[in-house]
Amino acid sequence: MDTKPIIWVASSKADLIALPQSVKDEFGYALYQAQKGERSPNTKVFSGFGSAMVLEVIENDIGGTYRAVYTVKFKEVVVVLHVFQKKSKRGIATPKQDVDLIKSRLRIAEVEYHAWLQKQGIS
Repeated sequence: MDTKPIIWVASSKADLIALPQSVKDEFGYALYQAQKGERSPNTKVFSGFGSAMVLEVIENDIGGTYRAVYTVKFKEVVVVLHVFQKKSKRGIATPKQDVDLIKSRLRIAEVEYHAWLQKQGIS
C-alpha cells in the first residue's frame, strides 16, 4: 500500500520540528503509521470530536508531555492539525484553547484538502 501524503495545517510542522528529538521520533513514527493506514500504539481517539477521525499521539519526555493531533477524515491524506506541549497542571484534559484551535484548524483542513485535490487533479 502507498503511503498517504501529509498536509500540515498552520504552524504544525514548525511546531513538530521544535520538539525534543525523542518526541519528534515518536511522532514521526506515529504519523508514518497513519500514512500507511495503521495506528501507532501511542495513538488514541481525541475526545470531543464524535468519531475516530481525529486522533492524538501522546509522548512524555523529561521536558513534559507532548501531543500531536491529526485527522484521517480525508481518504487520500493525513492532516496534522496541532502539535504542542501540554502545559496544564490540572489532570489529563487538553486545555480549552488547544481544543478550540484544533476545531478551527479542522475547518481550515477541509479547505486545504479540497485545494490539494484540485492541485492533484482529483475531483
